[in-house]
Amino acid sequence: MTISTTRKLVGVSAAAGLILALAGCGSAPTATPSSNGPTAVAGFKPCIVSDSGGFNDHSFNESALNGMKEAADSLGIKFTQVTSKSASDYTPNMQALVSGGCTYIVSVGFNLSAATIASAKANPKIDYAIVDDPADANGDGKTDAPNIKPLLFDTAQAAYLGGYAAAAWSNAKGTDKVGTFGGMQIPPVTIYMDGFVDGVAKFNTDKKKNVQTYGWNKSTQKGSFTGGFQANDTAKQSAQGLLDQGADVVLPVGGPIYLSAAAAMRDSGKDTVMLGVDSDLAVADPSVKDVVLVSILKRIDVAVHDAVMAGATGKFDATTYVGTLKNGGVGLSSFHDFESKLPAGLTDELKTLQQQIIDGKIVVQSPATPKG
Repeated sequence: MTISTTRKLVGVSAAAGLILALAGCGSAPTATPSSNGPTAVAGFKPCIVSDSGGFNDHSFNESALNGMKEAADSLGIKFTQVTSKSASDYTPNMQALVSGGCTYIVSVGFNLSAATIASAKANPKIDYAIVDDPADANGDGKTDAPNIKPLLFDTAQAAYLGGYAAAAWSNAKGTDKVGTFGGMQIPPVTIYMDGFVDGVAKFNTDKKKNVQTYGWNKSTQKGSFTGGFQANDTAKQSAQGLLDQGADVVLPVGGPIYLSAAAAMRDSGKDTVMLGVDSDLAVADPSVKDVVLVSILKRIDVAVHDAVMAGATGKFDATTYVGTLKNGGVGLSSFHDFESKLPAGLTDELKTLQQQIIDGKIVVQSPATPKG
């Protein structure tokens, strides 16, 4: 069962019948194809630049790239991609894309904010989209350049469902301990952790249980972070720290750091599982399918695809897009092989919670909740 109303891209997964317009809180409009398919305006050249995790992270960078690929395929055009290996690459990569004649540049990630804003201001005739950042360095509530479209996601909503599911799983196992750790302490990471913690608390309230959460304190906004988005010993040690405290469900938030979490879990020899983020991790990386209970989805692929398609047909709209449970921009994946092992009634409870969030009966809040 998939707890999501999200439509999926042709060639990435699922069918056109599930298509939802990314509307409300600002839209990333979908181009309307002619009988011969959509046609890009003359000279349109889309480009994309990654964060330091790289495009093979099975997470937010790869998801954005998938959206760009699908848009380019639909338009019958080529696109340019550049990979950032470190923060020092952001500005040079942006400059290279401008020099290369790009007319629409997608920058993937909060960390590219300064480079994106500077490039947009210097090149007002180029259109930009940025994932996970409002492009509002001066904090006035507006994008700092009129040619930038922020693509934001209220992932706290979906993470709330993930936290509830994690708590239910751990409680059914008799462990009652879950944990989370992040890559960098930035809003697109902490918003997952906030929603996760609140979801665990909701389970405890509803079921009169006491599942404990390690690795993140929402009240103080302090917790466990690796300092980057690389799978390395630091990430493995962070995961191990949660396992040492007895957690049997772990939420690693930060691209490839899930690989380190999986390694620590397997080395422990204990019956542990983790939650994926951004993409459906059990599908994106089958090597960890056996330990992925469920994934908290952030449909960057759809948002990037639709934003690029709009720009390609001359309909660039700088209005901020915010993905929510209601418009299908965030959600939960299928539980895949764990479906038959779930606590009785869990999937129905998650459906009810999702609808309550959509209807506004439950309001999931985070200091990182995007404004749109």
